[in-house]
Amino acid sequence: MPAALSTVDILDRLIAFDTISANSNLALIDWVADHLDGLGVPVRLVRDATGTKANLWATIGPDDRGGVVLSGHTDVVPVAEQPWTSDPFTLVRRDDRLFGRGTADMKGFVALCIAAVPDLLVRRLRTPVHLGFTYDEEIGCFGARTLVADVIGNLPRPRLAIIGEPTEMRVVNAHKGGCRLRCTIRGVAAHGSQPQLGANAIVYAAEVVHFVRDLDREFREAADPDSPFVPPFTSFNVGTIQGGVASNVVAPSCEVGFEFRAMPGTDPDAIVARVRDFLTAELLPRLKAEHPDADIALVKTIDIQPLVPDPESEAEQVVRRLTGANASHVVSFGTEAGVYQANGIPAVVCGPGSIDQAHKPDEFIALDQLAKGERFLKAVADWAATG
Repeated sequence: MPAALSTVDILDRLIAFDTISANSNLALIDWVADHLDGLGVPVRLVRDATGTKANLWATIGPDDRGGVVLSGHTDVVPVAEQPWTSDPFTLVRRDDRLFGRGTADMKGFVALCIAAVPDLLVRRLRTPVHLGFTYDEEIGCFGARTLVADVIGNLPRPRLAIIGEPTEMRVVNAHKGGCRLRCTIRGVAAHGSQPQLGANAIVYAAEVVHFVRDLDREFREAADPDSPFVPPFTSFNVGTIQGGVASNVVAPSCEVGFEFRAMPGTDPDAIVARVRDFLTAELLPRLKAEHPDADIALVKTIDIQPLVPDPESEAEQVVRRLTGANASHVVSFGTEAGVYQANGIPAVVCGPGSIDQAHKPDEFIALDQLAKGERFLKAVADWAATG
């Protein structure tokens, strides 16, 4: 059996792997698999269609029943154009903080889970503890979908899942869903002095932007002032717009990327239907009237399920008891918890670190947050040994 590694030792190894979502995560997954194998813990890998990424599933305790999933993603967001003061892929300690890409979101929790394995192994667990580490959470929770499908199809269904996203160890029982869309306007190029011979894709893309803005205003005005969400409504954002070739050419194409973050209980398909109806019933006929070769396409690129509050679920009851929390909270960012819940596995979000540090230059996690996470996982182990 290899020498025990501390949480900080493991986090140092994990941060060194550049697992930006555009890259493979296999080097990190292989390191974790080898480490667990050295501890005598078998692992199950679920690869993506390209074979360049993989999820990892491991079970400590009896394998004939469902247990508690400790869920974390291994991918991180890019560091390009961010003014880091140290190498983002080298763990650096300054006072009581550990800096590096992914320290808060969410390799800190993954490191805690791996460091907890030796303690779990010496206990006679009645309820198994599962480790579920995924790829591509940051770009759409794609890894979690394949992992959960594999588990449900081939293994005992877990009793509950704890997603260790950074909540400062608060128990979160609800979050918004997310839907990202790409609208492509295909116009027709012409000389800038003869615009009547073409169809300007940018002009029509501007109308798409205005429509999204109007939807945002509509939902903003209907906000529930008593909602715990911030902001307390389904919000919209136009994130990208790209089009045209030169100022003296009628733009032959333009692409608008936008998203909305739907409140739990809001039907995202109904919102997408409204966008599609605007495009096909109102915008497209006017565009084709300018030129019959013009067209519009709408593609949904990401669909993230919300986490719907279920205070009576075993996940919330257990985690609140283990943390001593008197209340649960909500967050506006998306997590893999919605994937578990949508597949019949009760889930909550609870992990170390602050979301305020995520995705920023000089991302960090405080050492006291890791200490709180260690105490929480010991409480999970105590529960699994008796529950």
